Amino acid sequence: MHRKFGKKDVIFIGALLGICLIVLGVWYFAGGKQGASVVVTREGEVYGTYSLSQPQTVKIKNSKGKTTNVLVIRDGKADMKEADCPDRLCVHQKAISAENESIVCLPNRVVVTVTNSKKEGMDGFAQ
Repeated sequence: MHRKFGKKDVIFIGALLGICLIVLGVWYFAGGKQGASVVVTREGEVYGTYSLSQPQTVKIKNSKGKTTNVLVIRDGKADMKEADCPDRLCVHQKAISAENESIVCLPNRVVVTVTNSKKEGMDGFAQ
């Protein structure tokens, strides 16, 4: 009792494999970066947590309400575009995207760190 595969069976299996590849591709490219987040601390306190997968500009303000740093998140990377650092060193650093990479800006002690948020729930994001 052997079953022969016909033309319809081959088309069905090919379509099923195609759909599986599309779902896998979407999961890999869209879902892979969703797990990463950017944690911003200012003067030792958490300022905010932002998704690395969403393009956004974060204006970091000091305790007096003045914007001191501007962080741009784009293409899965976080990059400090503006800062009040005396030597502007943190602005010249490369963009960060890997787990535990950080940007440090003084004098306001602004630290930007990429973390894996898969351990946290989605309610851990504050914008």
